[in-house]
Amino acid sequence: MTPKRRRGYAAKRHLTRRCHERYTVPVAAALWLAEKRRRRVQPIVPAVTRSSRRAISPGRSSAHASPPPAPLLQRPDTMAKGINTTKASADNPNRKVPKRQKAANMRDKSTIKRLNMYRNSGPIRNKAGKVVGGSLMMKNKVGGQEITSASGRVQPDRRWFGNTRVVGQKELDKFRNEMSLKAADPYSVVLRTRKLPMGLLQESEKATRMKLLETESYEEVFNGKRSRKRAKIAATDYASLLSRAQENAETYEAKGSDRNIVVEQEFKEEVSHDVFNKGQSKRIWGELYKVLDCSDVVIQVLDARNVPGTRCQHVENHIRKNASHKHLIFVINKCDLVPNWVTKRWVQKLSETTPTLAFHASMSNPFGKGALINLLRQFAKLHQEKKQISVGLIGYPNVGKSSVINALRKKKVCKVAPIPGETKVWQYITLMRRIFLIDCPGIVYDTGDDEVETVLKGVVRAERLPQPTDFILTILQRVKKEFIVKVYGIEEWNDEWDFLEKLANKCGKLLQKGEPDYNNVAVQMINDYQRGKLPWFIAPPMRAEELAALEQKGDNAPLNEAEAAEDEQVELDEAEEVEEGDEQEQVEEKAADSQEEDQQK
Repeated sequence: MTPKRRRGYAAKRHLTRRCHERYTVPVAAALWLAEKRRRRVQPIVPAVTRSSRRAISPGRSSAHASPPPAPLLQRPDTMAKGINTTKASADNPNRKVPKRQKAANMRDKSTIKRLNMYRNSGPIRNKAGKVVGGSLMMKNKVGGQEITSASGRVQPDRRWFGNTRVVGQKELDKFRNEMSLKAADPYSVVLRTRKLPMGLLQESEKATRMKLLETESYEEVFNGKRSRKRAKIAATDYASLLSRAQENAETYEAKGSDRNIVVEQEFKEEVSHDVFNKGQSKRIWGELYKVLDCSDVVIQVLDARNVPGTRCQHVENHIRKNASHKHLIFVINKCDLVPNWVTKRWVQKLSETTPTLAFHASMSNPFGKGALINLLRQFAKLHQEKKQISVGLIGYPNVGKSSVINALRKKKVCKVAPIPGETKVWQYITLMRRIFLIDCPGIVYDTGDDEVETVLKGVVRAERLPQPTDFILTILQRVKKEFIVKVYGIEEWNDEWDFLEKLANKCGKLLQKGEPDYNNVAVQMINDYQRGKLPWFIAPPMRAEELAALEQKGDNAPLNEAEAAEDEQVELDEAEEVEEGDEQEQVEEKAADSQEEDQQK
């Protein structure tokens, strides 16, 4: 035997011994067959162990020899229930894994199937481009089972062969009518709007068509029997043409459509002062739209003294048109500055379209706090799918948005001041565990108000006015004389300058040589008007007879007798939830402080 062949037989014996020691019978058989096919030699007889070699040695008799060992490599059962278990590769999901190798990081059956699906996801084409295999090829097996006539039939159910969600015209009209009534009701909330055909409720606006065919039909113009054969000429001679041109020139000048015509103007157009444009900047409106986007419930705070003047119709239309899923509430603040019958009428008037509450912002003695908290709890109950809801407070400057938040929390969590523009940016405030409040800067929508109306609404600070004396006449006309006499002690005056002079002498606000300081006194009077020291209000819409009767009667009955008791009950229920919110804030503050200390270290 040559040395080369001797080394070959030794290698075969070594391979057989390694298969016997490391792998089970199926795996060893697979490796053995692979090596056999590769080298194309005869099957290797398993090597005997040292004990068996010692047993059959020539020095011992055959009687004492142990029986020969059974062959280790036997042909395994390649087909078990129609599933091939011979292949032990990582691509075979039905391979048999020994117990001692299950603990290793081997792929399970589902993982192998998923990887095979990724690998064989595309079609297999031949040279001509025809699909001959892959996922797009029709197969006769699904999930390892053969498709037969019994397993390949579709269930005869109406869910697969009939329409399930259909609606007729009568049902649609009925649904539209009932839905319009519910949507118009301010005290009802439509839930699960995604499952309802809300798009069918809004009728598409039909484009206006030209009524040309009504005036001149097709037959009258392009038919052979048309009556008119010449063009319509307004003037038949030069005289009529001249008169018509003169008429057109007169009407053209009357309309004033030509801006190039030089016209002498009685008044000179000048740019107003920048102080009268407060609350209209892009930054403020950007803060407003941030609050609207983040809020589930929007509270518009109104001033009880001037409800129509502090109401922003533009924001209401924006919410109803672009964010109809958000809830809108009116809160009439500063109801302690007006008679009770005024607040009653305004609440009754506004409640026809939107839920409205009367409120008095005070941390010690608030009014309407219980009703507002109960309403917010109802909205939180309606949105059970959300972990928490956000409530945004919007409105004109100096209407008391931050004061309402402080009254609800019963402590000072927002900066407040009797001047407009104290809140600069929006901020989150925790009311309860599931209710958060968002404070927003005051916004002003340009409705064409003059400078006097803008100042008296409280939008502008009186100290920044260029000419504060221009607004005193309007204040003297709006406030009753008896209240002015009661506040300032001046009984008679001729005009606004006479009143300011007497008030300056009484208050001691004089300049050099004893001249009255008109600007300083006017600023003081405007502040008294804005902060409620001078009582005034705009009456709700009603008949003149009813208004006179209410003013003479002096109706100062309480707005709601059960409101005080309700506030006490709500405060008891609220205490626990507010304490939880405070604890959460304290934990967050401690965590932030610890992070700052770590950074400093």
